Amino acid sequence: MDKVIIKDLLVRGIIGINDWEREQAQDILINIEISADLRAAGENDRIEDCVNYRTVSKKVIAHAESAARFTVEALAADIAALCLEEPLAQAARVRVEKPGAVRFARSVGVEIERRRE
Repeated sequence: MDKVIIKDLLVRGIIGINDWEREQAQDILINIEISADLRAAGENDRIEDCVNYRTVSKKVIAHAESAARFTVEALAADIAALCLEEPLAQAARVRVEKPGAVRFARSVGVEIERRRE
């Protein structure tokens, strides 16, 4: 299966369970892989046959900035669902990280994979 990759999308949003995390936006690092059959796009060079990574990125940014989720798991599930709204998307792998959330670690997070039912 072919993949569309959005790498190291950095957004700022409310995420976490602590009071201070609910008051101030923090960095959220997002990586996305969308599995799709992209043969038609490769053959005919038409945007209509692509998964438009710009459109997906805009949806993900808007959601991550406004969702105010408590857990990275919930935000990752939201983002995977957004990705699967794309007509060609068959599966989505989403990694959501909170840089600097744990002392001595560059970041912590989760990675999930969801498939179209």
